[in-house]
Amino acid sequence: MKTEITELLGIQYPIIQGGMAWVGTWELASAVSEAGGLGIIGSGGAPAEWVKDQIQQVKKHTDKPFGVNLMLMNPDADKIAQIIAEEHVEVVTTGAGNPEKYMKMWKEAGVKVVPVVASVALARRMERSGADAVIAEGTESGGHIGETTTMVLVPQVVDAVSIPVIAAGGIADGRGFAAAMMLGAKAVQMGTIFVASKESIVHEAYKQKVIKAKDIDTKVTGRSTGHPVRTLRNQQTKEYLRLEAAGASLEELEKLTLGGLRKAVVDGDVMHGSVMAGQIAGLVKEELSCKEIIEKVYGEAQELLKGSQYE
Repeated sequence: MKTEITELLGIQYPIIQGGMAWVGTWELASAVSEAGGLGIIGSGGAPAEWVKDQIQQVKKHTDKPFGVNLMLMNPDADKIAQIIAEEHVEVVTTGAGNPEKYMKMWKEAGVKVVPVVASVALARRMERSGADAVIAEGTESGGHIGETTTMVLVPQVVDAVSIPVIAAGGIADGRGFAAAMMLGAKAVQMGTIFVASKESIVHEAYKQKVIKAKDIDTKVTGRSTGHPVRTLRNQQTKEYLRLEAAGASLEELEKLTLGGLRKAVVDGDVMHGSVMAGQIAGLVKEELSCKEIIEKVYGEAQELLKGSQYE
C-alpha cells in the first residue's frame, strides 16, 4: 500500500508506532522499523545522552527509517533537538508544545517533522511553520490527550491542511486502520497494541494489565489541571480522582503521580503506577511480535479496503 506517508518516510506500511515514554526504547523502535513500519524512540523526560544512545542502538539493529518523539516539555529539549539533527534521524514527531524554533535546523539536516496535534488550529499552524505531515490524535489515546475523538478530529484536520494526516487514537486492528484511511488519513499511528508486543520491554505485569483490560477500564485524570492523562484504572487513579474531586492542589496531585510511569513500566507496580493505555486496550487480547501485529492489521485492512483507492 503506497500512500503519501510511505513515500515521504520511505516505509513499507503506513503504520507508525506511538512515541511512548519508557516504552519506545530501541528494542521496540528497531523491531517496528524492521517489520516495515516506522519505529519511534520515545524521549519523554529522558536526558539527551540517553536519547543519543537509543538512536545509535536502533542504527545497529536496523537500516530502515525510524524516528524520535520529542516531548517539548523535556528540560533537555534543546539538546535532544540538536542530537536529532546531528544524527540525521529520518523523522521527528513532537508533543506537548510548539516545535517551530527547531524547524529550520531539522529541515537543513533532512529531518522530516511530524507534530502531534489535537486540534484543527494547531494543525494549520504546524503546516504554516513547515511540518511535513501531522498526527491527528484523538482523545481515545493513552497518555496525554486532547478532548476531540479520532472519528471527529481526523476528517476536520484532513479538510483543513494540504499536508498528509496520520490518524492516531483507538486503532488496534484492520477495521480501525481502514476506517482511518476512509476518513482521509494517509497512515495510522498505534501505541497501546505495541505496548503488549513481544519486543516491548515493559514489565510483564504491565503487558498483562493491557491484555486483560476491558472496554471500560481506562480513566482520565488531571482534567482540572489542564493536562488530562488516560491510564488503566487502578489504586492510583482511584486516589487521584478522589483528591481531584475534593479540590486538591496541583502540588498534591503531582506528588501522587511523580515517577508513576516508570513505576509501572520498569517496576511492574500496576496498582500504584501510571499504566498508560488507550481505550482500545479492550481489543488487545494477545502478545504478538511487531511483525505479526503489522502484517495482521495491514492484511485485515487490505480486505476491507478492496474496491477503494487504497486497494
